[in-house]
Amino acid sequence: MPLDLNNWILAAYHAFNRSLGFMLWNTFLALIPWVLSLWLFRRREVATSGNSTASSAPSLIWWMGLAAFVAFLPNAPYVLTDVIHLVKFIQQGAALWTIVFVLIPQYFVFMFIGVEAYVLSLLNLGKYLRQQGKQHWITGAELTLHALCALGIYLGRVPRFNSWDLLTHPGQIVSFVTRDLWQPQALAFIVTTFGVILVVYWALKHLSLAMKLYLKALSHQQSVDAL
Repeated sequence: MPLDLNNWILAAYHAFNRSLGFMLWNTFLALIPWVLSLWLFRRREVATSGNSTASSAPSLIWWMGLAAFVAFLPNAPYVLTDVIHLVKFIQQGAALWTIVFVLIPQYFVFMFIGVEAYVLSLLNLGKYLRQQGKQHWITGAELTLHALCALGIYLGRVPRFNSWDLLTHPGQIVSFVTRDLWQPQALAFIVTTFGVILVVYWALKHLSLAMKLYLKALSHQQSVDAL
């Protein structure tokens, strides 16, 4: 029995490490837009809370940060497509207990972190737009970013471009988009990805807002109880 237990632990360790490398890197990339959203939208919220800067126009650095935010944003929902690695491991004959107790929980946590980073990034953007009196832009901004992310995911998953290529190889991206993007397979991939992002974002957005309200109410109740 101890030998079997050691074998199980060793197999679980190897299964866990098999995806860990790309998961850590893709999680890092997914968190970049969230960090940028804190700087672009939440930090600006603090700045505009003082009446002296409330009407100041965004600086050039802010606009450059916004461009970086849009460029890196597809990396967050991109993690959903990494489920293909899980499917590949299952097809290669991974043990059932390894799939259930190691791989599925690992991939769930990985994909949840990436998608939640996407949701929180857009929630920060929405809060900023409301503070600027542009709440009527929120839905349009969300749909536009969903579409851009669907395009970005296709460019990353199929021709294997990345966010850095917007600076280092912009000509190749433009050439690919104008030449190959209008093929039926590409359009079907993008439309399907847009639909998945839309549904997942809608669900996690409302879950995140509900959790935020719950924590706020809990904190308020604790403050009342402390009095």
